[in-house]
Amino acid sequence: MKRRHKIYLCMTIFLLTIYLLLLAILCLSEHGSSAATIRSFKDAFWYSLVTLTTVGYGDLTPVTPLGKAVGVIFLLMSAGIMMTLFGAAVSFVTSEGLPLFLLGFQRRKNWYYFADCGVESRTLAANILREDPDTVIIFGEKRDERTEFPDYPCLFINASPARIVAHKKNTGPNCKVFLMKENDIGVNPRAIDLHTLPVEVYARTTNGQDHLSGNINFFHSYDCCARQYWHSKPLCRAENTIVIIGFGHYGHCILERAILTNIIAVDQHVAYHIFGDAAEFLATHCHLQETFSLGKTSETTDSLIFHEELWALNHTLMEQADRIIICPDDETQGWNIYWRLNSYYHVAGAVHLHSNRKTPGVTYFGTNEEIYTPNQIMRTALNKAAITINELFCRAVSYPNKTWEELDAFHRESKIAAADHLLMKIRVLLNDETITELTPEITQKAYQNYCETKKSASLHEMYRQLDHTRWLRFYTYYNWTYGPARHDIKRQHPMLCPYENLKPEQRRERDAAWELLGSIAHELE
Repeated sequence: MKRRHKIYLCMTIFLLTIYLLLLAILCLSEHGSSAATIRSFKDAFWYSLVTLTTVGYGDLTPVTPLGKAVGVIFLLMSAGIMMTLFGAAVSFVTSEGLPLFLLGFQRRKNWYYFADCGVESRTLAANILREDPDTVIIFGEKRDERTEFPDYPCLFINASPARIVAHKKNTGPNCKVFLMKENDIGVNPRAIDLHTLPVEVYARTTNGQDHLSGNINFFHSYDCCARQYWHSKPLCRAENTIVIIGFGHYGHCILERAILTNIIAVDQHVAYHIFGDAAEFLATHCHLQETFSLGKTSETTDSLIFHEELWALNHTLMEQADRIIICPDDETQGWNIYWRLNSYYHVAGAVHLHSNRKTPGVTYFGTNEEIYTPNQIMRTALNKAAITINELFCRAVSYPNKTWEELDAFHRESKIAAADHLLMKIRVLLNDETITELTPEITQKAYQNYCETKKSASLHEMYRQLDHTRWLRFYTYYNWTYGPARHDIKRQHPMLCPYENLKPEQRRERDAAWELLGSIAHELE
């Protein structure tokens, strides 16, 4: 880049020298003629400007042969200059020049940079603008005829994130960068050195979930879908039999969220029947039998029953299930299963279909508009709640603990899982299964209810036991086992035992997740 600038500088100096030399020749040649109108350097300069810009006032004209020769040179140069100026203007308008120029007037706004302009990127950008209209959307590629132009203000600038960040000049909020294609951060040249930029980066991945690496935030679209599903269609007390058909990426994440968040009563016994290849899942999570009944229905705890046979062979189960979730990764296959169920089975429970198509009369979930939202992708509220939980936990226990910045990925995820369960806690406190959003009023009301009802020793113990059950599920899901002392490398913890075996101070630790409701209500207000 420096070499190119040096070449441009040398060319500019050379052309300027030629121009001044022509002016000097014109001035000297005309100065000796009595009929000349160009008698000074100032006159020569004015004549050159009028000629080069093709204005041609005619007030000054060369009369000597040498002066006329210089005039011809200026005339020839004028055509080239005009074409150059016209080409520069067209290039400025049609290339990145104009968008970058316009962008410079909006440096104090929030900038959101998308490396591509795919369906997911456009959907998230639209949802961002609905929440924050005073923002700038930048797609880091040229718009071609195949690209559908969004119906909201945006800029197409074929530039790297580094160039966009440099153009912001540290004015206003930091830019946010999104890589919306799966595992794009590993193959996209524009992802190189993103970790060195003063920006927040959100990269879609299939190789990990909820892991943070410096300024790089990874998100998993399948996990976002599962979170959205259980938030919008929560587990109800009357439901005891849940069927999941399809155990690919979506089915896996839906079951994972159910394991980690569907805890609404200490005596619940929900049976999850899963149809699909679960060999790898069971091999990975090899301690699930410590918190679930595997392979058979239980009347005292939740059950996980994995079926190797076809779902279509289980007529009685399909007809008696309280809820059937159809979620194969192939959406066409999901629609086929849905129509077969409706055509040949008497289904008493609800049927929920994963589909990006909105069809009247079908209970669907997981559309792009629901998944690709700022709250799902950036998880600002969820991460803030998790950080608050960690702060409350540090104040609640007597032994040393780590701040959020000091926590490793696993223990951060532990606090995020606790924050993810807050909606369930609110439903329990208010005895309202229709609540799907954390609003200031609802959260404050739930917290007040908690403060009142925990005065009852039995209810207080129930709240603690409920959160201990959630905590046990999380740790066993990540293959932790009981040990007399906490050992992070061996994945052992002394609290991995029934609630009745906990010490009083260990039981009190479970209060932090409930006390958080007060802090969340204050933040929301």
